[in-house]
Order: sequence, then C-alpha cells, then structure tokens
Amino acid sequence: MQPDKERIAQKLLADAIISEKEVAAVKAYRSLGIFSLHNELLFLLYASVLLFTSGAGILIYKNIDTIGHTIILALLLLVCLGCYYFCYKKAKGFSKQETFFDHPLYDYLVLAATLLGCIFIGYLQFQYRPFGDQIAIPTLISALVALGSAYYFDNRSALSIGITGLAASIGITVTPKALLENDFFDNPSLFYYGIALGILLMVWSEFSEKNNLKKHFVLIFICFAQHLIGICTITGLFDDFWPLHASLLSGASFYLYRKSHVLQSTTVFVFVLVYAYIGANILIFKMINALELADIFGLLTVLSPVYMNYCKTLSFSKVRKA
Repeated sequence: MQPDKERIAQKLLADAIISEKEVAAVKAYRSLGIFSLHNELLFLLYASVLLFTSGAGILIYKNIDTIGHTIILALLLLVCLGCYYFCYKKAKGFSKQETFFDHPLYDYLVLAATLLGCIFIGYLQFQYRPFGDQIAIPTLISALVALGSAYYFDNRSALSIGITGLAASIGITVTPKALLENDFFDNPSLFYYGIALGILLMVWSEFSEKNNLKKHFVLIFICFAQHLIGICTITGLFDDFWPLHASLLSGASFYLYRKSHVLQSTTVFVFVLVYAYIGANILIFKMINALELADIFGLLTVLSPVYMNYCKTLSFSKVRKA
C-alpha cells in the first residue's frame, strides 16, 4: 500500500476498527494493481451518444433529397419514442429527491432521447413550419421537453439542454461567429432578457431548495444564472444605462458570493471574483474618463512599479527582523 494509506490502515488497526486479517486482505488487494474503468466507460457512452446524434444530423443533411422528409421525421420520432420507452420502463418514477437508474446506460439513453426530440422538433419546424415564422415557439417546446425529461428521469444533461433552450427561445444564442462579428452586442434588449432569465433561474433555485425539489439541480441553475447575469451586465456597462447594470452586477455578486459558501462551490466563487473584477475595472476607467483624470492615471501607472518595489523591500525587511 502507499505510505499514507498504510498509515490510515495502521491507525484503524490501532483503534481496533479493523483486524490484522482485514489489513492483510486490503494489502493483498491493493498489490494486484486493479483500477476502475468506470469513468472511462461513462465518457465513451457520452461520446457515443454525441456521435450518434451528430451522425443522424449529417445523414439527414446529405440524403435529404433521396430519403424524404416524412420518412426522416418518422424515423426520428420512432427512435426518440423508443429511447423514452426503455427509460420509462427502467425509471423509478418522479421523485423530489435524487434518483438513479439501476444502470448508468439509461442516463445516456435519456440524453439521446432528449437530443433526438429536439432534432425532430427543429426539423419539423424547418421543413413544414407548423408554427409559421415563430422560431421561439418550437425552441421553447424543445426546452420544455428537455426540462420535463430532466425532472422526471433526474438527468443533469437534459437539464442543461433545457436551460440552453430557454435562453435560445428569448433570442440569446451566442456562437463564436456571432461574437466575432459583434452580432450579440448589436441588440441591447438581449441584455435585459438575459438578466431577467438569470434572475428567474435564481428564484427557481431558491424555490427548489425551500421545497426540497431536486435540490441537487440548484448548482446547475446557479451556474447558468451567474454567466447570464455576469456577461449581460458587464456588456451593459457600455450602455447608456450603465448605473443600472452596475447595481445589478453588484447585487448578483454579493448573492452569488454567499451562495458559493452555502453550496461549497469553488467554481461559483471563482467566477464571482472574475465578473466582479472585470466590472470594477470597467467602472474605474469610466470614472477616470468622466472626471478627466487620464493624466493622473498615467502618472500612477508610471509610479506603480516603484511602489510595488518599495512594498516588496519593506516586506523582506520585516521578514528578516522576525
């Protein structure tokens, strides 16, 4: 056994929690060098679901003229319903508490069913337009299907798809192309929609905690809300109503700082610091620009290395005296 594990085993033996025979059995087992492939197999299952759904999309795109729209839609619907059927047969039913399938394969089957369902709704709208030109309606339906799957089958991946669908239904679709071409920043109303959705997710997370409704989903809601509010308020700092966005960013940072301690989430805490730091720097530059303190700021920038060197020398002198 490794030294630290050896000390733990000896401590348990000294406290009479385990016997010498059990210590010997543990040593013999660890000497075999056996390790678990559980995480690797789950990753391969996840990759296989993504490859299957991506392959279905490519197959549809390349053979759309030869297969026929109706046949493609029928196949998508049959496979989607088949996945949901097998998941429903193996599921333990809806529960407010966290539930698990007897085999993790069905979690990925739920993910496949959710993705195929979204593809079916999107393809149906694209080809036959049952909702007219309203793209938001089929997107919202896809989001509701994903959220329903997430809550019934207790699936975090489906929950992420559902929240992403909610954001897309109100027009927030940030792609790399949109960021490079500044398309996202040309519509200020999206900032307010994103902030409203982020606040709604926070309210729902508080409701879920108080009513003990899938409390393990709270961290996912908080992470999405944090990024929505952080990105939208920071972008809004360049708008004419920047004091409003600054107030919202400050309030959200304070709330999320406390929430990170409650959830014991390092990720939430780190992004609180990141968004607050970016926002504070933007506000400082706006104040400097408004007060016309550019010359003073330039002087401080030049003198800052001298000040840092002085602080470093002072700290070393204190350490030597100690």
